[in-house]
Amino acid sequence: MKKAVMAAAAVLAAAGALADETTIRRVIEQKLGGARVIGIQPAPVEGLYEVHFQSREGPRIVYTDENAEHILVGDLYDARRDRNLTEERMRRLQAIDFDSLPLDMAVKVRRGNGRRTLAIFSDPYCPACRQFEQILAQVDDITVYYFMYPVIRPELAEHSRAVWCSADRAKAWIALAARPKAQPPAAKADCETPVERILDLGKSLGVNSTPTLFFLTGERVRGGLQGPELVAQLDEAARRAKRK
Repeated sequence: MKKAVMAAAAVLAAAGALADETTIRRVIEQKLGGARVIGIQPAPVEGLYEVHFQSREGPRIVYTDENAEHILVGDLYDARRDRNLTEERMRRLQAIDFDSLPLDMAVKVRRGNGRRTLAIFSDPYCPACRQFEQILAQVDDITVYYFMYPVIRPELAEHSRAVWCSADRAKAWIALAARPKAQPPAAKADCETPVERILDLGKSLGVNSTPTLFFLTGERVRGGLQGPELVAQLDEAARRAKRK
């Protein structure tokens, strides 16, 4: 964080300076080989400009001054409020329409009154997913829609298909994905399942890591969150969704 703040300070321009968007676009696309600039706008720090671009790895953000003489690669933090401004901005830029998600293809798990809502692309054999399940288990009053996304161990995708063919899908998924040791379903994977369509859906949404969370606002988070932050974001997403 200190390095990012120092770098930002080094490229501060005079107040009121205007960005040379043509130059910024040309320099960024040249210096970051293969990049395609999507948008340029003032950053939260005076004198800096946010450049949103598409790379081979997906959408990214860098910062520059008004003439693209300096490029800051890294996250911009608001130290006073302890906020990662780059991460927050990326969540908004990559947001989807939550209502467009085909929830009928997800395994639905509900606890308590289910008032909090979350969709997750998850692989039962993803270590980070299993760790996040331990955090998620502590959240009450939640409805989770699991999109089974077996990309870590594709050779075990039959286990996800068997979850869908189980009489109690929620119970089968929890046993497979959330127990200390995976318990494959007893059911056979002999029914029609949405797993292949979910794999296509994930690719179309740019889901390239698990777990990937989607909140009611459509904002996404890769890799999970800690308990208090997760609950805060679930509740904030619910409030913002109601205001739409």
